[in-house]
Amino acid sequence: MLIRQATEADSDDIVRLAGDALGWSEDERNAELFRWKHRQNPFGPSPVWLAEVDGQLAGLRTFLRWEWRSPSGRVLHTVRAVDTATLPAFQGRGIFRGLTTQAVEELAADGVDFVFNTPNDKSRPGYLSMGWEVIGRVPVVVGVRSPATVRALVRARAAAEKWSLPTTSGLPAAEVLADRMSLMALLDSLAPSGGLRTAVSPAFLQWRYAGGPVTYRAMVAPGGLSEGLVLYRLRRRGAAVEAAVVELLVPEGGEGARTANALLRRVRKESGASYLLAVDSRRLAHRSLPRVDRLGPVLTWRPLAETVRPDLDGWDLRLGDIELF
Repeated sequence: MLIRQATEADSDDIVRLAGDALGWSEDERNAELFRWKHRQNPFGPSPVWLAEVDGQLAGLRTFLRWEWRSPSGRVLHTVRAVDTATLPAFQGRGIFRGLTTQAVEELAADGVDFVFNTPNDKSRPGYLSMGWEVIGRVPVVVGVRSPATVRALVRARAAAEKWSLPTTSGLPAAEVLADRMSLMALLDSLAPSGGLRTAVSPAFLQWRYAGGPVTYRAMVAPGGLSEGLVLYRLRRRGAAVEAAVVELLVPEGGEGARTANALLRRVRKESGASYLLAVDSRRLAHRSLPRVDRLGPVLTWRPLAETVRPDLDGWDLRLGDIELF
């Protein structure tokens, strides 16, 4: 088995392998999603490792580049372990482990600070055996529209669907995020983060929520974008429709907290979803919503440099940082 880093010349073969191994349908959105995620990311193109067996492409492993800013202002260059695929005929030959092990070695040599991801219960033991550590279960908050929707929430044990459901609530995220001047004013008004926070910029927000085939919606504060913004999408989870709040940006201070609560209430009321789901972040200011720990994903990491392991309270997360897409 030969393991090597992919080059631009491998692009079409990579998409073809991912489609064959993951059972993609003829829906062109899958290939578009892969290219958007791994080629247009403002943090940089994703490094990809390929496995060849007897000259045939058999597996791939991709790591999404991600930048975090610490409370001191230091930028950490990291990667998120995301897409992996092995053709069925080659499964059981250690391809996943071989790809991951070599990728970690080369990423460390390239100066990457750490790898993070949120593996499910089935894949987590494999990561732990390769040096990953559990940070903790990310706490989430839930807001139901009415007592009747609690039943839908209790039954919603299935994984959320990949594609967003159509909705006329709010505005298209692309339309709102195009107002760069107001967006910059909003970002400049945010309170300093008390933990690791994604290095948010207009370019990041436009790529993440307006550039790909997964569609997002936006609601802005009554005073306009510079006074507050919530980004969300509707997705089906079992029999329920979930309003996933992926980003909430409000100015520092008491007025910002009131704006945050008002925006979340609007999403819960106007989206028509069974319930609203958001990460319980110190900057969400949504304390009126109950916290439901068991629904959150388990965050794991593997240090690649002399980086202190942050406890769960040392991360200032949004759902958009860890959403599977």
